[in-house]
Amino acid sequence: MALARVYTRALIGIHAPEIRVEVDLARGMPGFTMVGMPATTVKEARDRVKTALMNAGFEYPPATRITVNLAPADIPKTGARYDLAIAVGILAASGQIPDSILEQAEFYGELALTGELRAVNGLIPALLACRNKKRQAFVPIANEQEAGLVREQKSWLSADLVSVYEHLHDHQPLRESKPINWAKESSNHDGDLADVVGQEQAKRALLLSAAGKHHLLFVGPPGTGKTMLAQRLNGILPPLTEQEAMEIAAVKSVSFDYHHAEALTRRELRNPHHTCTAAALVGGGAGNSVRPGEISLANNGLLFLDEMPEFSRHVLDCLREPLGSGEITISRAGYNVKFPANFQLVCALNPSPCGQFDGSLANCRSTPDQILKYLSKLSGPLLDRIDIQVMVPRESESMSLKGATKHKTQPMTSLQAKSLVEKARHRQLMRQGCLNSELKPKVLKQICFLSEQSEAFLAKAAEKMKLSHRAYHRTLRLARTIADLADSKKIEQQHLAEALNYRALDRLIEQVQSL
Repeated sequence: MALARVYTRALIGIHAPEIRVEVDLARGMPGFTMVGMPATTVKEARDRVKTALMNAGFEYPPATRITVNLAPADIPKTGARYDLAIAVGILAASGQIPDSILEQAEFYGELALTGELRAVNGLIPALLACRNKKRQAFVPIANEQEAGLVREQKSWLSADLVSVYEHLHDHQPLRESKPINWAKESSNHDGDLADVVGQEQAKRALLLSAAGKHHLLFVGPPGTGKTMLAQRLNGILPPLTEQEAMEIAAVKSVSFDYHHAEALTRRELRNPHHTCTAAALVGGGAGNSVRPGEISLANNGLLFLDEMPEFSRHVLDCLREPLGSGEITISRAGYNVKFPANFQLVCALNPSPCGQFDGSLANCRSTPDQILKYLSKLSGPLLDRIDIQVMVPRESESMSLKGATKHKTQPMTSLQAKSLVEKARHRQLMRQGCLNSELKPKVLKQICFLSEQSEAFLAKAAEKMKLSHRAYHRTLRLARTIADLADSKKIEQQHLAEALNYRALDRLIEQVQSL
């Protein structure tokens, strides 16, 4: 045949739209033309494909004008992921391989000049879309880990172009990818909650944060365990669902941010340095090469911002939209790219630039104006989105090696905390179908019903503390989580009082302003 059609997929964010590679061979002056909005990296495929075909022993059509159309033309195409599909199209159009299987198959892979296949990024979104179309896929053997994660999808692993040729001719079948158990429990490398001596209020806040997926802020001087506490949060979160695991794997597949199969579906604690740019945090890139940022790599996981005021205010304010929507939209000329950003934010900061403010200036080297300027890097709208603000003070007991033995009761372990978190989350999902932090305003009054006495108490406290409407609603959500942990059907006044107590930064600013 002189015309062949092969299927593959583009990559836009974590979406993989179908691309039809149409190859036409016509008589005339020899040439290789590629149309369909290809980027420079795609246009370079003509040299890679031609050399790979010849070095692999295939006949490159002589005295032929080759036209390759990547349809639809309005979808931008980047990268070398189309090499295998173009090569198979040329072989099918020139009659070197049968075309009977091409309608039921998709091809992915970058070709080396020797005809070997190299790994491509973003394979998981492509295979998920391929499964929906009920097609089989031909993928590089280097992508075996990703191919094994997509269940009920037949994926053939190929090392080179020759092995694809042999399989299509039924000479030597390729090896099919084996399913990988993504839900296999991995060892906890984040430490145990019982390792933290003292800091009972901070550990209580950690438990509440995990139970309702509330954003968390630790305030305290250096060396009091803020980073240590944040690292323990990952160990008390419940196991991932299959949908959450596939979302994590899709983002990591796009960015090639993994080293082995277990890392593809593992909930992570992302800890970017305070010198990172806005593009590094939310994602970006030049031209059509848009990559996910730290907030997308922390999707269904944790984003830890240590020394928060050291970040640029512009960078921090970029978090406001994804904290509310759970996704980030990166706009470029002609198209938009969406990445998931459903992360849980954990922050830590010192109470002053010198880190030593404890309510008085006796041991502090900073003036009140310097402290206020330091804390003003955190905008009010951003702080409104953080439900729990807790002080982590310096405790003399925790500094003693014998401090842990002074308590008659054994400290709570991560395993015990995880069990409490799972029970609390189960109550929330059974009652409203989502976690408390995700409650919409229209159902908030129904789920967080208050008695007249409790409502009057909250209204008086909100007026005195000058809470915004957003902070008022977040206090209600946090009180609902406190009630769920106590296995209480109603929100009592003590639950509201505890929720209002987690406003450490507000109290700190009031102390500084009073000096």
